[in-house]
Amino acid sequence: MNDLAALLPLVAILALFWFMVVRPQQRRQKDVVRLQQSIEVGQRVMMSSGIYGTVVSLTDDRARLEIAPGTQIDIARAAIAKVDEPLEQPGPDARDDA
Repeated sequence: MNDLAALLPLVAILALFWFMVVRPQQRRQKDVVRLQQSIEVGQRVMMSSGIYGTVVSLTDDRARLEIAPGTQIDIARAAIAKVDEPLEQPGPDARDDA
């Protein structure tokens, strides 16, 4: 009985560690995978390095981003960290005649 009582605090610490560290990390990893699988052509995304671009094409593990007009780069799909709303293209009526 004395040995069981000595193990109880260790088990409690391990359980607390599991709920405070491991479970949230697993949830974040699943969210990242879900985000990277939901990417579509035309979306504006941010890479983990902080570079923004618009998705031009997708393959299984790569994406082609347009980071400036006429400038495209190939990246690993796993490098995409965030999805922004697509940029709205100004229409012919949205000119600034100031």
